[in-house]
Amino acid sequence: MEIKYKINASLCSKDVSDVFKSSGIKRPADDHERIQKMIDNADVNISAWDGVRLIGIARAITDFSYCCYLSDLAVCKEYQKTGIGTELIKRLREHLGEEVSLLLLSAPTAMEYYPRIGFEKTEKAFLIPRVK
Repeated sequence: MEIKYKINASLCSKDVSDVFKSSGIKRPADDHERIQKMIDNADVNISAWDGVRLIGIARAITDFSYCCYLSDLAVCKEYQKTGIGTELIKRLREHLGEEVSLLLLSAPTAMEYYPRIGFEKTEKAFLIPRVK
């Protein structure tokens, strides 16, 4: 299996929705219009491809100078535990540079995953949740 990684490749909502559904991440995957807005308004998308099939995505919002919010990290179920998520984050960090911190909100089921790939758990975050 040779996985190709791309920075800011053109992505369509159906492909991203399929990755979200397969990965188990909770996103409005059936709302293709909203998914397309999420893609179009991100500052950085790092994508993983097996041939022409999108199999992973790291989607981020950043100022490219100080901080970056990793809003999505999703890998299709059958490709999980092969290092693709780790590679997506590595490539995102390389793209952003050493001055930029990377932060995210973890799903409860992924709390043990992120420390294994270099994230530090913090207790100093605040959230105003979305209404819908």
